[in-house]
Amino acid sequence: MSQQAFYFDGTRCTGCKTCQMACKDYKDLSVGLSFRHVYEVTVGDTVKNADGAVTTTCVSYPLSMSCNHCDSPVCFEKCPQSAIIKDADTGLMSIDEEKCIGCGTCAIVCPYNAPKVDEEKKKAVRCNGCAERVAAGEKPVCVEACPARALDFGDAEEMAKMGERGNIAPLPDPSETTPNIFIKASADAQPVGAAEIANPLEVA
Repeated sequence: MSQQAFYFDGTRCTGCKTCQMACKDYKDLSVGLSFRHVYEVTVGDTVKNADGAVTTTCVSYPLSMSCNHCDSPVCFEKCPQSAIIKDADTGLMSIDEEKCIGCGTCAIVCPYNAPKVDEEKKKAVRCNGCAERVAAGEKPVCVEACPARALDFGDAEEMAKMGERGNIAPLPDPSETTPNIFIKASADAQPVGAAEIANPLEVA
């Protein structure tokens, strides 16, 4: 098996957050913890015309995001305990809880907000691509749960045929970590750096 990757179809996603809820339920995460987030991304402004009418250039779009199991993961590089593992066969990331000291370095340095610190366990936790399901020939639970079929998962080479690598706002430039997320952008999607997150508290 080669490097695994997620695919996101922005032309199909409705922002319903079913993927986020399915992941949280399957992983039995603590209150306040989520491995997958649905960003509400906005850009534009309103203008008052000379006649008093107001026009708008505002657009918004959803973006579902979890750990991208990057080719050059900064969390892996910066962990002081070498507690982060990148599987040699699948490229999926996980955490060795025996080594993890819960310092949160991985959560601080990740540009995708993927690792979290579970305050109850005092350990870092993260999306592992549902590695146990993948090993059994299944897809991650977020992918299976999406009612719009806006998510997919598989070999990175196959996912790359359907979209471009992590190239829309509010994501960072994909050259930073080479994320394994391939995106089919909606008509409203903006380039990296050109839009803002409208629901920052939900995706923290």
